[in-house]
Amino acid sequence: MDNGQSATRATPWQERLAAGTAAVQDEVIRWYQETPHGQAYVPDMIWGTLQTEAYATVILGQVVDFLKIPDDVPAGVDRRMRRQQVLYDGEHRYDVVLGEQALYTNIGGPAVMVEQIDRILRDIDLPSLTLGVIPAAAPVNMLPAHGFNVHGDEVHLELVSSSLNVTEPSEVGLYRDAFRRLDGAALHGDAAKGLLRKARAFWSGQRPD
Repeated sequence: MDNGQSATRATPWQERLAAGTAAVQDEVIRWYQETPHGQAYVPDMIWGTLQTEAYATVILGQVVDFLKIPDDVPAGVDRRMRRQQVLYDGEHRYDVVLGEQALYTNIGGPAVMVEQIDRILRDIDLPSLTLGVIPAAAPVNMLPAHGFNVHGDEVHLELVSSSLNVTEPSEVGLYRDAFRRLDGAALHGDAAKGLLRKARAFWSGQRPD
């Protein structure tokens, strides 16, 4: 029992965010700074380290409203923007897989979504980033999975009621295998850009090519 408790730790969001969103964002900054090579699977929203300020403002506002925690959204957004420096410092690398749904989940309306997709198109070729997008109808050799982040030897999950950290090596190995399978179903490079441009055309009201 003790080993299981030490290998998987759950913390209720209302406890973790009792002082607002900024302190947790500081913790996330440390995770990213201390992880030279990370992996993330995000099926239905944009990975936080690629979010625009407007997109992040909506997301953190929803967190405050849902959990009824102190409203420090501007401070939380500021920390989230700082965290993104790991994409440009030349010392970190991230492999990220998005579900195509992430490009269509309405966060803030068309203008916010167009700006957000433009941001991804701008950064998709960064040396620090390998970004894949799983098409909505793609066959995936992996049962439907929730989003997760792999930081070194630890996996971080964000559930509705709590955050969960997994450190048991055999479980972490399963998440790494799941990521490989999900990444194998994703489109990369020009094909991924095609999906991004299609979503941008949808949000801008233009007809895709």
